[in-house]
Amino acid sequence: MTIPFLCLLIAVVIPYVLSALVGRYRAEQFGAIDMRHPRAQQRALEGKGARAQAAQDNAREILPVFASGVFVSHLSGGDPRPAAALSIVFVATRILHPVLYIGDQPTARAGVFLVGLGCCIALFLV
Repeated sequence: MTIPFLCLLIAVVIPYVLSALVGRYRAEQFGAIDMRHPRAQQRALEGKGARAQAAQDNAREILPVFASGVFVSHLSGGDPRPAAALSIVFVATRILHPVLYIGDQPTARAGVFLVGLGCCIALFLV
């Protein structure tokens, strides 16, 4: 497995890790996790729980962009070294992004997001 594909696997797992964290916040805020209406309960989260949910949503939203970049780079015969470096930086931004989101650091979070998005775009050009 190439480094970009391994990074893609990690990026696929991140939203599920965040889902577990959101579940913890749901249980803390509401006393239990509502399995009948989970989306309504998620929308009612406040504070860190709401930010964790937003981080999870963002992790899912950027995933197709990164996956597309990885596949385009690979299928077009792009240089694997910069593709690997870009993929590693992307994963690092995706790990840091929810930390900053939940920690209520919007400016730093936006900067980290832009770096990750830049990595995705650069993968198309490798």
